[in-house]
Amino acid sequence: MNLHHHKLGLRGEKSAPRRLSGSVLIIVMWIAFGVVALALYFAHSMEMSMLAAENTMASEQADQAIESAAIYYSNVLVNLRQPNMLPQTNNYKTAAVHVGDAMFWCIGRDTNDSDFSHRWADPIFCLVDEASKANINNTNIYGNPDTSTNLLQNLPQMTIQLASCIYDWSTSNANPTQNGAKSSIYQGLNPAYYCKQTNFETVDELRLVYNMNLDLLYGEDANLNGALDPNENDGQTLPPNDNSDGTLDSGFLEYVTIYTHEPTNFGIPTASLANMYVTTNRMSVTNSSGLSSFIQTNFSTVYSDIQQKLQTMSGGSTAPTSVLDFILQSGISEADFITIEPYLYGSNLVGLININTATAATLACIPGISSNNAQGIINYRQGVPGRLNSIYWLKDAMASLGTNAMLLAGPWITSHSFQFSADIAAVGRYGRGYRRVKFVYDCSSGVPQIVYRQDLTHLGWALGKSIHDQLLAGTLR
Repeated sequence: MNLHHHKLGLRGEKSAPRRLSGSVLIIVMWIAFGVVALALYFAHSMEMSMLAAENTMASEQADQAIESAAIYYSNVLVNLRQPNMLPQTNNYKTAAVHVGDAMFWCIGRDTNDSDFSHRWADPIFCLVDEASKANINNTNIYGNPDTSTNLLQNLPQMTIQLASCIYDWSTSNANPTQNGAKSSIYQGLNPAYYCKQTNFETVDELRLVYNMNLDLLYGEDANLNGALDPNENDGQTLPPNDNSDGTLDSGFLEYVTIYTHEPTNFGIPTASLANMYVTTNRMSVTNSSGLSSFIQTNFSTVYSDIQQKLQTMSGGSTAPTSVLDFILQSGISEADFITIEPYLYGSNLVGLININTATAATLACIPGISSNNAQGIINYRQGVPGRLNSIYWLKDAMASLGTNAMLLAGPWITSHSFQFSADIAAVGRYGRGYRRVKFVYDCSSGVPQIVYRQDLTHLGWALGKSIHDQLLAGTLR
């Protein structure tokens, strides 16, 4: 019996190492799995850290590219081949400009946009003339804010009620206009606030105006790049709300500005003209005799060409109400006019519209042109590119509209620009680190100065699908 048990014990002792070996194998496998998991975790963590560092570096490169672009466009403006005019895009760089491993673009608009919408799938790249827009701080543009003389109502998405509210926000009148709103209305909002009752400091301040919303301001252009992006043509699938008709219906934000003003006689010292002008944007000539004497003294050839008309003007006839009216009354030739035009404007003029760069929507805000004739003005302008260095061509473009229309339009127009905006987007190496910043330059002192800077990165990608695909494929050089 003892021998039997002893044998059983021996057999039992032989099975123990097998069980022990299986347990050890399982433990080793778990340890190996843990080590592999830790290795994979740390490898993934290192990869994410490297990607984060790469993205951070790309973002910093994009930031530096934007700063470089801001300096570059300042130099472009200070070295204009034609002073006080929008530079031609073939004279400066606008797209995929390299700054080390980074690149930048200057998002612009087509100045010959022939209707109130954009149809391009990708943005246009150029500087933008602020004088191509309507200045909402120029109170003359409101006319009578309760009636059809309120010229802002000709802008896309604008209504007479909203234009009146904009007028009330920016003027000190104690009582609201018929369709407007003052602090009594704003105090009933939640949260309540006061009507500002003074000039706009930025165009984005329009968001505070009563009855305003983003659909009116932005339209379908959610990222404010002037191009029809996929999400802006998909109906209700993705914001913003759009009608998916293949056309970008812009809001009125891109057609307004607060920056436009002109310096006294473009910085030219002409003391003899001091008593010739009323210092408003109306540019009324109040001393025709002084104007005649000035032209005779400083531009004898021009004077000899129009001497008789100048003498008639100086002799008591109605003084010209604008520079365009001076063209009509003097019968001056285009070549002579271009010679003296810079001397014909008054001082510190606010909100004049540059007819050489204005969009059709802005032209529609000019009395005598309106929305009915804006298309024809654009068409004429496109046909005379060599004449877009003065306002003289408008006399011919508006000939069919009559003298009265030209007299109405004259006090609102100019052919010179002193403020420009650069909407700069940039990426770092490998197309990463997207950044976007808008700058506004004021050149009225003779030296470009940045008067406004706004980070627009939060609006999302604004360079269009084509550039995105090229960056993704690594084919954009």
